[in-house]
Amino acid sequence: MNAMKAVLLHEHGPAENLRLVEDYPLPEPGPGQVRVRLQAVALNRVDWWMREGIPGFSLNFPHILGADAAGTIDKLGEGTEGWQVGDRVALDPGEVRCAGCDYCLRGLENMCRGYNIIGEHIFGTYCEYRVYPVRNLLALPLEISFAEAAAASLVYLTAWHSMITRGGVKPGEHVLIVGASGGVNTACLQIARLLGCITYVVGSDSVKCSMAEELGADYVVDRSRDPDWSKAVFKASQKRGMDVVVDNVGAPTMMQSIRAARARGPGADGREHGGRTFELDNRMLFFRHVSIIGSTMGPHADYLDVMQLVFDGKLNAVIGATYGLEEIVEAHRALESGGVFGKIVLELT
Repeated sequence: MNAMKAVLLHEHGPAENLRLVEDYPLPEPGPGQVRVRLQAVALNRVDWWMREGIPGFSLNFPHILGADAAGTIDKLGEGTEGWQVGDRVALDPGEVRCAGCDYCLRGLENMCRGYNIIGEHIFGTYCEYRVYPVRNLLALPLEISFAEAAAASLVYLTAWHSMITRGGVKPGEHVLIVGASGGVNTACLQIARLLGCITYVVGSDSVKCSMAEELGADYVVDRSRDPDWSKAVFKASQKRGMDVVVDNVGAPTMMQSIRAARARGPGADGREHGGRTFELDNRMLFFRHVSIIGSTMGPHADYLDVMQLVFDGKLNAVIGATYGLEEIVEAHRALESGGVFGKIVLELT
């Protein structure tokens, strides 16, 4: 066998640009690497954005998308002692290609210039086999399915690093999560609940708000009915405000997120999923002592910490839909629709 199935993207555009082929060259592991037979692959919004094209970011076509995966070791390279063919593994979705910079030496690999998000900067996981450095491997317990491991990896790593490592969320604090249905949002909600925080979720409709309640959110606000949701959150907190706001939308919601933050509180953990720029009233920062913290992915140590909580059953990946690799176009359409609560997973057989 020297070929495998893979989904290729030859040019930016709609979901139909994703093409399944059955003769893609099979990768071979080098020193310190193993080849993994992927059993489950999870989709992320970055897959959609990369498919459509991000200004200023170029891909080498044909490109294979996908960051998350789990599977079994199929072949060992040299220097991979401690691993065996057939071992079940979860896979860190960030790959470091660095000789040992200051960031890596301090365990901050996600800040290294050689840090790559799999499927974004380099060859991804929409395929049957992929080669990984042994650093990316984490032994997967039998009681955790491949789908659960794949669905948890990127979103829980991202959520844990932003909330715990960067945001410093503490037990009992009031935490607002802007967005109800995405994988990172459901992960943030579960982490906050695990810490015993009082949780608030802003959702785009009543269905997603109800699902957030089922996951344990203490308070939910439907922004389709209450566009001025920061006031509703402030009122729900007895005019206390939020210790931490996790905003995974960005430009359209950032000012309301800042308004929801408690005066002298740590502030908002922000990203730019909904846009790169927004207008900022700097008085909200200066006079109320609010901080805006940026966060992307996380180092391997964070991956090990949060995945152990998944393995222990303290955190659970929310899977909203499953497809086969041959159904990749339909899976991407579901991703774009925003109608799936939780993660979309491709199961490879």
